[in-house]
Amino acid sequence: MMPRRGALAGGIVGALVVVEGTSGVLQGFYTPLFSDIADKLAIHDADINWLEATQLLLSAIVVPVLARLGDMIGHRKVLIGSLIVTALASYALALSTSFPVFLIAWAIQGFYVVWLPMNVSIIHSRARDLPDGAALTRRGAGIIVVALQAGAILGALAGGQLGVMMPLWVTLLVPAVLVTIALLVVLFKVPDPGVRAGGSIDTRGTTVLTLALLAITGGLSLVRFNGINAWVIGMVVLGAALLWLFVKVEERSDDPLVDMAMLRRPALWPVFLTSALFGVSVLGAQGPLSTFARTDPAEVGYGLGLDSATASYLIGTYVMSLLVGAAIFSKASAVWSPRLVLIGASALVAGGYLALIPLHADFVQVLACMIVAGVGSGALVAALPAAAASAAPAHQTGIATGLTNTTKTIGGSFASSAFAIALASGVVTSASGGQSDAGSLSGYMTVWGICGGTAIVAMLVLFAVPKVAFQANDPSRAEGDGLPAANAVPDAVALPGDATPGSTTEGGERS
Repeated sequence: MMPRRGALAGGIVGALVVVEGTSGVLQGFYTPLFSDIADKLAIHDADINWLEATQLLLSAIVVPVLARLGDMIGHRKVLIGSLIVTALASYALALSTSFPVFLIAWAIQGFYVVWLPMNVSIIHSRARDLPDGAALTRRGAGIIVVALQAGAILGALAGGQLGVMMPLWVTLLVPAVLVTIALLVVLFKVPDPGVRAGGSIDTRGTTVLTLALLAITGGLSLVRFNGINAWVIGMVVLGAALLWLFVKVEERSDDPLVDMAMLRRPALWPVFLTSALFGVSVLGAQGPLSTFARTDPAEVGYGLGLDSATASYLIGTYVMSLLVGAAIFSKASAVWSPRLVLIGASALVAGGYLALIPLHADFVQVLACMIVAGVGSGALVAALPAAAASAAPAHQTGIATGLTNTTKTIGGSFASSAFAIALASGVVTSASGGQSDAGSLSGYMTVWGICGGTAIVAMLVLFAVPKVAFQANDPSRAEGDGLPAANAVPDAVALPGDATPGSTTEGGERS
């Protein structure tokens, strides 16, 4: 039965707003507390990046598997399972007292990154039978991403304020409770869309991809301890070779984890590459932003010297700018085009981070730069999964939207490892003459330069996208995939996301 607009907007999207709001809290809550967490675990500020790197690495491994599983058994089921795992990990974070336990729990908590692609896929499944399904998907994605960014703002502010009011372990219980509430909302308020693609999990491809990512990230981690040597180069080369093998394995697989033909489409490969480049800044640079804000300039000559409460205002305002970017994405796409919005958003990210290199002396300068980068980042967070869903075949929307998160987390994981190395390079001397645990200023400048540079590359890559991409009845969507072209059927039903003959409902019936 065709879903009504009101039910779509007020029912399913309303419930998924709770999920993405909770996701935002997870992404914002801990950031102003990073220095406190480092003190609790007795680790260097630069080592905070290893928390981010391990979580992003695990996310990069599990998201394609979970996204594929969502297409196979149902996006709602995968969403519920990932909520349960994230809740358990969040409680473990609050109660852990050692770095190894905290690191493991932090990594497992990264299952939340699959929520956004699953949510967009659920919205897309409900909206695809409506005459303007592609626009409704973009609008729904924009709404839940606004909720995500609003949650991140509230999370950053709450984390910073509670961090100075309560013991750290009590403060860390707050996100765990919110994840539990989100789980209950999905269980009782989100119906199963019923679309199933069937198939099986590609275990060979998953194994090769896992080994490749572990080899590359493991090689980068060795630089932290021994510098660049033969072992580092060897592991990175091995990882690159395994990625090449992964491509070959997927091309020969009847039911691949990642459809390489889909990956090569003119409307999709720039989106996935942009996601990877975007992950460098939106994920990899969160830790450095927090630790720079908390670094005492009276001790080392740079930084903002903020406590957790004041740092939360900086981070909260930055995330507010992401909310603004996500909120205007849908309207901007209607005025111009989704392609031009992606290009403009990447340009804003580049400008904001590159401006930080000369402008980082005080709170106002850093805040202004982060607002510019934040508006662009918010638009990209909303635009990338919606663009992938619109350009992918209906039976592959889960894996397509999942790949935007997978490539984003891969970029963030590698960046976090590289940023940890950059911030730990050089000896930082405190005002008292002793060695400081603060990251080096040259390291922070390297971080900002890399974030700006990758955003420029993303902007250039997006010019390769066909001008008509991501819009209703996009003929490039069907090129080379064996599906009928969009103009081969009447406009009223030729929507990005129309069901293919092979999809099934939960009861095994043909849709």
